[in-house]
Amino acid sequence: MSSSKTGRGASLIVVRARPGKRTQGLISTGAGVLPCALGRSGTSALKREGDGATPLAVLRPLAILYRRERRPWGIGPVRLPALPVRPNLGWCDLPQDRNYNRPVRLPYRSRYEEMMRQDQLYDICVVLDWNVLPRRRNGGSAIFLHIARPGAANGSGMEPTAGCIAVSPRAMARLLLLLGRKTRIVVLR
Repeated sequence: MSSSKTGRGASLIVVRARPGKRTQGLISTGAGVLPCALGRSGTSALKREGDGATPLAVLRPLAILYRRERRPWGIGPVRLPALPVRPNLGWCDLPQDRNYNRPVRLPYRSRYEEMMRQDQLYDICVVLDWNVLPRRRNGGSAIFLHIARPGAANGSGMEPTAGCIAVSPRAMARLLLLLGRKTRIVVLR
């Protein structure tokens, strides 16, 4: 499967694990190939909360969250809702909570992930539709396309994620121009 336009304004973005390097990936777009980091456990068709795997799935981008004060993407208008991250924004990742895999207002009574991070991973964060409708308890939460943590632990210059897809800031700027409501991100082995 190659990446291409799939109809009026719809684009297909394909993410594949690099052969022999399960935490590294390649993103194919109509405009080229970009390196990415995948989950610390590689990819999985049976995604579970906390397993560290990137789900093998067809994902839709829903919205862009960004740090207004850092705003590292001076690329012009985007085709998805773009919302600034505030200090009180979290994402619930406790399967037993009624707000599991949803944004929550901090402080929150249950386990959550802070969206305003100091490490810049969520300076730009694309919310993907994994386990959104319907939500399955333990099906995995907070699966995003975000900025990669620099590092050389896996040989790619990017550290593995907890299950997300992560790219360099430069690659993110390129991808944001391609993302719209009809975009599909297909994660393959």
